[in-house]
Amino acid sequence: MADWRSKSRNGGTMSSEEMLDSENLNRVNGLQDKVSLLRGIALDIENESKDSNRYLDGMTGDFSSSEGLLTGSMNRLSNMVGSGKGNRKLMCYIIIGLVTLFIITYYFISRVTS
Repeated sequence: MADWRSKSRNGGTMSSEEMLDSENLNRVNGLQDKVSLLRGIALDIENESKDSNRYLDGMTGDFSSSEGLLTGSMNRLSNMVGSGKGNRKLMCYIIIGLVTLFIITYYFISRVTS
């Protein structure tokens, strides 16, 4: 804050107008620093949001391709189950084989780790 009493400057006195000008310059410089800092933060936020949007756009494509793959698999599975008794038998054999394979794999892994 400005001292309204006269100050000596280089052997002379500093008028109140000069003190106000000096204080205003100090405050303007402080304000410029703060504005520069805020501008830098705003640019960082902008860059981060652009990077996030690019990442999300890439994920959208990945999810779309996964959705297509799962939809095709479900359609084939539905066709196989709904087409008759012969395929139902085959489906049961496949499920029994997978469960057996899982049990055998689990047994061997548990033997190796102990």
